[in-house]
Amino acid sequence: MVAQATQTSTSTVAATDPDWWRGAVIYQIYPRSFADSNGDGIGDLPGIADRLDHIAGLGVDAIWLSPFYVSPMEDFGYDVADYRDVDPMFGSLADFDRLISEAHARGLKVLIDLVISHTSDRHEWFAESRANRGNPRADWYVWADPKADGTPPNNWLSVFGGSAWEWDTRRRQYYLHNFLKSQPDLNFHNAEVQDAVLDVARFWLERGVDGFRLDTVNFYFHDKELKDNPPLSPGGIVTGMTLANPYSFQDHIHDKTQPENLAFLERLRALCDEYPAITLVGEIGSDHNPPATMAAYTKGRRRLHMAYTFDLLSETFSAAFIRRTVEDFEASVGTGWPSWSLSNHDVPRVISRWNLEADAERAAPLLVAMVTSLRGTPCLYQGEELGLTEADVPFEMLQDPYGRQFWPDYKGRDGCRTPMPWRADVPHAGFSAANPWLPVSADHARRSVGEQEHDPASALSRVRRFLAWRSGHEALKKGTIRFLDMPEPVLAFLREAGAERMLCAFNLGAEPVSAVLPAGLRPEGIEGHGFAGEAEGGSLRLAGYDALFARV
Repeated sequence: MVAQATQTSTSTVAATDPDWWRGAVIYQIYPRSFADSNGDGIGDLPGIADRLDHIAGLGVDAIWLSPFYVSPMEDFGYDVADYRDVDPMFGSLADFDRLISEAHARGLKVLIDLVISHTSDRHEWFAESRANRGNPRADWYVWADPKADGTPPNNWLSVFGGSAWEWDTRRRQYYLHNFLKSQPDLNFHNAEVQDAVLDVARFWLERGVDGFRLDTVNFYFHDKELKDNPPLSPGGIVTGMTLANPYSFQDHIHDKTQPENLAFLERLRALCDEYPAITLVGEIGSDHNPPATMAAYTKGRRRLHMAYTFDLLSETFSAAFIRRTVEDFEASVGTGWPSWSLSNHDVPRVISRWNLEADAERAAPLLVAMVTSLRGTPCLYQGEELGLTEADVPFEMLQDPYGRQFWPDYKGRDGCRTPMPWRADVPHAGFSAANPWLPVSADHARRSVGEQEHDPASALSRVRRFLAWRSGHEALKKGTIRFLDMPEPVLAFLREAGAERMLCAFNLGAEPVSAVLPAGLRPEGIEGHGFAGEAEGGSLRLAGYDALFARV
């Protein structure tokens, strides 16, 4: 049963504001693991609808739903077999329509994942394409003849390991798959393919979505000549890639991030601009000068509204690293707009990744406050508001094909995808009445919503108070940003919008710190944000994992 709209978001974003996305807080939901309404051990759309009051009560502005389309689930929904329907394990189109209505009633926008660089090999498009070389969709995927010795046409590698080419006996050709072999890549050089995926976007826009998170947005096009990738230069880095994966040995200049991509994004943006207040956020996994790629993809008002960056999803943690990352982006993209996140469904949870487990209760609200105070649009991943740690999923229970391929050097993504804990006093932490698809961590059960929501000192309560307070400050949503020189582990910057000028300072360490403020900076304390940092007489004082917000 869908929960009634008894609580509304603290968001002040106007429903008709075309720039609502600037500085909005987006809450990412991984549907398989959020809430199970029918007792089959898998989360679903009605389960999300039942928990919308929790999301609205956080003070966020929008939700982003990871894939819920019809899929064989070999990559858990990122292998789409039917773009225009809901997989029965998640519910129905009627359930989706109800979720949209219930979210909008609470002032929440709804973004959905649009996964169009590839499909499942079970998609009807691929079934027709692979049948022979003369059918109407023969060129809808990337097919290539073998070399004379029968080997693949070039040296391109799959993100999930091994060659990016799979032999097909029907056509006696190879097809390209940048990910699993069951995820064949669409051929965007074919105008009919572009038209087809734009029709998919229109289908969901007509159902009322407020935008799209574009999965692997720079993978749409490939080099038509299929030139080999060169080896990665010494000291080079492939973003977000484990060194156990040979994909990290190549410089991926021909298999993604091609110039033709920009023209297609302009077509997609033009479609979205036919509808009011739609936003596009692109996941850009670029290895070549990521800031420059983000600048190109967000240039002007013809392409993406914002770029979802991987830079703060790394294992590096220091005030200097965060400052350098943000300043590099600001210097490169001009008017471009970033989307920052510290956790998502593909990387270890930030509390564990940055070795903060011992202080999770204090560190979690600080990190939420920090990422939502940067210039950009922050994405919070389900459970960040609870300070969840990375779950330890044993190999025999592992579901992620990526993890199974590279175990034990890389344990995959299941540790951040385990079920959301709602109550500690019921089986499976209230996620489901049945055994869930991934085990619920005992540590997570202790950090459940039920355990935290009535404790004013809990991470959840502090996140709620801070986001409610943040919603009333334009400088923190749309203002400029300028960093101040501070010793580690202090991160400090000024946000400014109109007449509002605010100092934001964060102690990213466990011990108290003091620092000297720049000359002429005289902060004026403001209350309500839930942090206790002080500034007096030109000196800044912060307890461990504490922050200061003050007008200047």
